[in-house]
Amino acid sequence: MARIIALIIKELQAILRDRRGRVVLFAAPLIQLMVFGYAATFDLNRVPVAIYNQDGSQASRELVARFLGAPTFELADTLHSDHRIDALIDSRAVQMVLVIGRHFTRDLLSGRAAPVQVIVDGRNSNTALIIVGYANTILTRFGDDWRAARGGRGPPAHLVMRARYNPALRSQWFVVPGIVALLTQVVTLVVIGLSVAREREAGTFDQLLVTPLTQLDILIGKSVPGLLIGMVEATVIILAAVFWFHVPLRGNIVALYVGLLLFVTAVTGVGLAISAVSATQQQALLGAFLFMVPSVILSGFATPIANMPLWVERITLVNPLRYMLVIVRGAFLQGAGFGTLAGQFWPMAAIGAVNLGLAAWLFRKRTT
Repeated sequence: MARIIALIIKELQAILRDRRGRVVLFAAPLIQLMVFGYAATFDLNRVPVAIYNQDGSQASRELVARFLGAPTFELADTLHSDHRIDALIDSRAVQMVLVIGRHFTRDLLSGRAAPVQVIVDGRNSNTALIIVGYANTILTRFGDDWRAARGGRGPPAHLVMRARYNPALRSQWFVVPGIVALLTQVVTLVVIGLSVAREREAGTFDQLLVTPLTQLDILIGKSVPGLLIGMVEATVIILAAVFWFHVPLRGNIVALYVGLLLFVTAVTGVGLAISAVSATQQQALLGAFLFMVPSVILSGFATPIANMPLWVERITLVNPLRYMLVIVRGAFLQGAGFGTLAGQFWPMAAIGAVNLGLAAWLFRKRTT
């Protein structure tokens, strides 16, 4: 045990003594957290719109005022004909054109349906659907207020929406907890992946093999520093999520850290396997990159796993990031504890055992 502790201390010193390395380990993840936390959002603000109001009445002007009074929309152009609509959409000068027909007020007063046309840029389908949803909400409220002001009957059914866990539907509350898992994986994978490759390049790995340390001792000594750094990074990011982005942490923090420990262990196994087969640090970085990209895509970080084809869903079952995202989002927003998250713990424990076993086998094969 004394030899293993000495190796762990030596590995931590090798990782932390380089000033540039410390910046990469601690400053870079915080910078990424700020960038992702503010930029990676599904909310829309200041969407440029053009208005083509053929009616010009008080009712149509009131509808236009409601659109422009909402923080979602921002007036980019006022049209007097339909000739420029295609050019505005094609050039991305606007993302939506609101077209109010010339008989809009007459249809309202006569009790008939008063159609309003919304033309959106569909090149980004997700953004287009969100814009249409916002526009539909404004139109529905305008219609309800119009009927109520004139003593008309409201619609037979009225939808009242209540969102649990995220009442304001802030996408930042969804994205930032996911970044906790994502950046923890990135840092742990890079630190572990470079550990053996760095010593191979420096020529000190062969010297390590002739010491009294066994292969298991070396494996533990190489994995523990990365695991510790991964847990510290996760703690820093969690604190930033709670105190900077004000994302509520409602769940059991012990359950969250148990999940983090299992997750970092699983990622450590992947990093050790990459490090074992890499002769240079460049190869280790490439291996880490090749693992991280599909891992993020197949984790449910941005797109729901349920929307993926069945054969892709089955592949995600071996991705530890998939389970960690459920744990961290459940702990932050849902208030989940051990009972709720138990179904995510054991798959990560199994993946971690397999990864560490594979890493030990590769390590033994490369050193014999």
